[in-house]
Amino acid sequence: MRVLIIEDNRDILANVLDYLQLKGYGVDCAQDGLSGLHLATTEHYDLIVLDIMLPGIDGLQLCNRLRQDARRDTPIIMLTARDTLEDRLAGLRSGADDYLVKPFALSELVARIEAVVRRSHGGRKSRLQVSDLSYDLDTLQAVRSGQPLKLNPIGHKLLTILMRKSPGVVRREVLEEALWGDNCPDSDALRSHIHQLRQVLDKPFDKPLLHTIHGVGYRLAELDEKS
Repeated sequence: MRVLIIEDNRDILANVLDYLQLKGYGVDCAQDGLSGLHLATTEHYDLIVLDIMLPGIDGLQLCNRLRQDARRDTPIIMLTARDTLEDRLAGLRSGADDYLVKPFALSELVARIEAVVRRSHGGRKSRLQVSDLSYDLDTLQAVRSGQPLKLNPIGHKLLTILMRKSPGVVRREVLEEALWGDNCPDSDALRSHIHQLRQVLDKPFDKPLLHTIHGVGYRLAELDEKS
């Protein structure tokens, strides 16, 4: 699981970072609102831990931008010293999924992370659709133009990530992290699996859906000629 922590208090940030890493999480950090917003909109995270009082833009503004402008549904837990009912309601209305008041126990933060992620996964679509390609997350059955597609285990993982992010671009490093963590076999491993997926997904059909964005990553979408 990848978590983004956006917190300007260095002591709190260090403690949360160390604890989550000990629990096996992949963790990125930002110490101001604009840096956090950039990471949250350009990388894939399973959850964001977000302080309200931040330099640049505060947590409420950041949360609103993620939900309204960027259309991101990444689960968010807000951390703050503000503990009035009005403050909690403001956090939840801005789009946060949970609210934890400082000071807090690190074990409670992890419990809340696990609970929020469970709820978000339960609420996700069980069927993904991109153009004439559909993918049932319950049966792991992929179908394009009425034809069932045979995928290997890596192909299933790639297809899930790419379809969930469609029509957005998924960076190479995000895909490698999702597939292999810190143990990526070699620099050509992802390219090889993308090639295999493309052979199944695109080769038998008229229009390609899987596109390489050179120097960046990959996109799964139906693009017109101008794109």
